[in-house]
Amino acid sequence: MTRLDIDLDRASPVPLYFQVAERIAEAIQAGELLPGSRLANEIQLADHLGLSRPTVRQAIQYLVDKGLVVRKRGVGTQVVHGQVKRAVELTSLYDDLRRAGQEPVTRVLAIDTVPAEESVAAALGVPPGAAVLRLERLRYALGEPLALLHNWLPAGSTPLSAEALQQHGLYELLRSTGVRMRVANQRIGARAATPAEARLLEERRSCPLLTMVRTTYDDQGRAVEHGSHVYRASHYSLEVTLVER
Repeated sequence: MTRLDIDLDRASPVPLYFQVAERIAEAIQAGELLPGSRLANEIQLADHLGLSRPTVRQAIQYLVDKGLVVRKRGVGTQVVHGQVKRAVELTSLYDDLRRAGQEPVTRVLAIDTVPAEESVAAALGVPPGAAVLRLERLRYALGEPLALLHNWLPAGSTPLSAEALQQHGLYELLRSTGVRMRVANQRIGARAATPAEARLLEERRSCPLLTMVRTTYDDQGRAVEHGSHVYRASHYSLEVTLVER
């Protein structure tokens, strides 16, 4: 059972339950509280912090709602995971997870050559119906499914295998063959999960998912890959730095 040092500012307009929840959330995201760690129960936390049980219960419920902890009968309150935060840059999810110290695991669901649908053909700059390489992968972090990834590449552009995709990120493999990715167009959105997506991502039906559609171009301006990805909103967020011009 893990006990954290939590400093409360009782003169602050920020509610006490929120101060407690944010300190625990920070500890999870910083790795102070690892997945599987148990928190002290509500009575112990309330006594330790000098707070009422309803205030502590509200803090724990806030963390449950964010997907950071779960309550288990006979076990108590347990840390599930730290949310993956990703800067919006021309990097792959695989690269970002490794940079964050979370060794990614990939399950390749499909790798085959298919006729390009109109939207994919337009993105890759090939005629509709032209042969393209289709990839479907499930990406895990900290032992949990994080994202379902669909990618299409011009056929014959890069030799890829399921084995290679299990061991390396797509961008890493493209770079290893001499592809120099320079710029990408990306659109970020959100929608409810389909039944198949919820099953693969181990989420409830119609849960919220973040979506990302990206087309990446090399230094010659040629489209080298088009991706349509969905991410568990409870586990994943995007960070953007804004600069005044």
